[in-house]
Amino acid sequence: MFSNKTITSLEKSSWIRAMFEEGNKLRELYGAENVYDFSLGNPDVEPPKAVKDAIRDISNSKEKGMHKYMSNGGYESTKKAVANMMSKEYNIKIPSSNICMVTGAAAGINVTLKSLLNDLEEVIIFKPFFAEYLFYISHANGVPVIVDTKKDTFTIDLENFAKAITKKTKAIIINSPNNPTGVVYCEEDLIKMAIIVKEKEEEFNTNIFIISDEPYTKIVFGNIKVPIMMKIFEKTISINSYSKSLSLPGERIGYITVSPLLPNNQLLMSAILFNNRTLGFVNAPAIQQRIVEKCINELIDPSIYEERRDLLYNHLISLGFSCQKPDGAFYLFMKSPEEDEVNFVKQAQKFNILLVPGRGFGQPGYVRLSYCISKDIIKRALPSFTKLAKLYK
Repeated sequence: MFSNKTITSLEKSSWIRAMFEEGNKLRELYGAENVYDFSLGNPDVEPPKAVKDAIRDISNSKEKGMHKYMSNGGYESTKKAVANMMSKEYNIKIPSSNICMVTGAAAGINVTLKSLLNDLEEVIIFKPFFAEYLFYISHANGVPVIVDTKKDTFTIDLENFAKAITKKTKAIIINSPNNPTGVVYCEEDLIKMAIIVKEKEEEFNTNIFIISDEPYTKIVFGNIKVPIMMKIFEKTISINSYSKSLSLPGERIGYITVSPLLPNNQLLMSAILFNNRTLGFVNAPAIQQRIVEKCINELIDPSIYEERRDLLYNHLISLGFSCQKPDGAFYLFMKSPEEDEVNFVKQAQKFNILLVPGRGFGQPGYVRLSYCISKDIIKRALPSFTKLAKLYK
């Protein structure tokens, strides 16, 4: 009766949301203060004061026409602000004509894939991966090609990567810092990847595009530097959002940047603007664009997440759990103490701990913990993790 493709997709739908809903049930039974929900990447950190002030001021503005349509790519003044910010950070002159404001990074990826892919062309993603990539690729009638990363470290395996590229390869999605591992891919590996991409393009006489999914680039710890994809790969489309860097996930505001080095980049921009309209996004929210423009240099304090990472990571390691220490983002990807991580997740629920099975990210045998929850909840969860660990001694 309904779309077979969608109904089938429902059966594979996100473990993240499933665990979040399970958390709602537990909260009703035991009270919110007694449930330790590490399932959803939904930051509890408040936006910077300047952002809240901008929301108030712009909402109360008496300027007429603030809520009307604008060009599909967004306000020119907002695009210029984003382009100037990126030009300064990347040391690459990026014109505002190469920016499209979008309804969050998810919209940006969907619009970009729809603008790049012909039917059954392939998109490489690295395991473990953000689960929704599979559906985004499917919506654009593409074919996902999943490439294993190095065991335990989840860094790029160049040999596996090279083998995965075929004459049908059209795009590669790179997510660094990565969700769910928090790994930042090193510049040396990325430069070697770029050489492989160039060789494969020449071998197959094709064009291969890099889709750089970058919502966590501002959330890195210590002296870690996130390599700039646009300086490494010629054909880069950068997609970012303010969900994490300004703690505005519910406001759905982000942008697409097409590298000025990419051949025929204005033709691609035309396709992006067309798809932004016809996929139903039409344009990014007017008020949010103005907030971004006004707060272009604002940022939440990453040290808040670093403190929470250390608190949770150090305790889990002390209990004997195994986990690669994240470089950025706000996730831990921990090895399950039993092969069936879904069963481990069920055991954790007995202590009101909510984790996400690794198979939701294409990597069975692991679980993801999101530590963008309050420090108080993390601290109160530690004794429950201690009890959970005793089941596996």
